[in-house]
Amino acid sequence: MKRSIFIIAILTLLFINASAENKDNINDLTWLNNLEKAQEIAKEKGLPIFVDFTGSDWCGWCFKLRDEIFSQEEFIQYSTANLVLVKLDFPRDIPQTKVTKAYNENLARKYEIRGFPTILLLNSNGQVIAQTGYQYGGAAKYVEHLQELLEAGKL
Repeated sequence: MKRSIFIIAILTLLFINASAENKDNINDLTWLNNLEKAQEIAKEKGLPIFVDFTGSDWCGWCFKLRDEIFSQEEFIQYSTANLVLVKLDFPRDIPQTKVTKAYNENLARKYEIRGFPTILLLNSNGQVIAQTGYQYGGAAKYVEHLQELLEAGKL
């Protein structure tokens, strides 16, 4: 009996922990993992592409970006209306298929990604408008930062 209760408690804690770790996927944002699909959508809607090169399970600055920016209402509202979101993940402990790893690595090479997180703003042809990363100041400040980058890129 004690063993059953112990197992149920462990499984409950694992479920709660897994839910917390995937919190960036629980908000209202849709993150694509395919740049070509994002380009199609960007062309249809006339929007720029926001690409997050992340190490989702190990990168401290990626955690901060997720928690302080991506999960906040200001960013959610802005990005839903104004961006096509792409997440290219480079985890250490989260399993990925060989195809996904190769796809992400090829894009990292193409765009010369040197560290995480790296955010690229691209036009619908995949050309870089701007590059950034984590910024202090919260979601509202980050949205202002993105707007400035896009304006400077004359998209």
